[in-house]
Amino acid sequence: MNLTVCELPHDPEPRLDAWQGLVEHCLAADSDLVLLPEMPFSVWLAATKDVDPERWLDAMAAHDAWMERLGELGAATVLGSRPVLVEGRRHNEAFAWESGTYLPSHNKYYLPDEDGFWEATWYDRGRGAFPTLDTASGKVGFLVCTEVWFTEHARSFGRDGAAIVANPRATEWSSRDKWLAGGRAAAVMAGAFCLSSNHSGTDAVGMRWGGLGWIIDPDGEVLGVTSEDEPFVTVAVDPLDAERAKVTYPRYIEE
Repeated sequence: MNLTVCELPHDPEPRLDAWQGLVEHCLAADSDLVLLPEMPFSVWLAATKDVDPERWLDAMAAHDAWMERLGELGAATVLGSRPVLVEGRRHNEAFAWESGTYLPSHNKYYLPDEDGFWEATWYDRGRGAFPTLDTASGKVGFLVCTEVWFTEHARSFGRDGAAIVANPRATEWSSRDKWLAGGRAAAVMAGAFCLSSNHSGTDAVGMRWGGLGWIIDPDGEVLGVTSEDEPFVTVAVDPLDAERAKVTYPRYIEE
């Protein structure tokens, strides 16, 4: 199974060129699964505390338009998150997309609220459920950005047989090493491959996004990372490695 992660420029114009590069990479690599960053197709709304419902609607429309292009990646499964409205409430929804079918997962539950990341101000938390999704690439559990630090959910994904823990991110440059450590912990807790993709570049308000997408194996070994020079990375893995990991240390230990 060929797993692909990426870092995509935050600003719209460079993102268009990068998208074409990602398409060409995925087709050449015969990607089976592609992970996109957290809410990748609009400006980062939570950069300021000034909530504007019209900007949320604009972000939803931008993501709707890009959903029509996911088939360009040629992948059986595309993972990410996007802004939605559910019964009048704004949410950040994790999803899988397969052959034109949209499969929603949970709405992001753990929301930071600080400079540059006023997420709890901008939108509502989900119900706190963390299901796995059945996909053509196996069971997937989502930990959207901050959720990776709540490792009890990675442990739960492992008990449910997840092969993939997907961590779409919107994180800044200075915390790169910390986030990679979180991804390694999630992989070990779940006994699954942990994937992450992130925004890159510097945006209009001066935020330098961290990039550093990764693919980590079920024992926490880093198999591949993205960089400014290599923004798209694909690694071939054996899904049975995740199945075998479930009965090895520390996953077999009873709670």
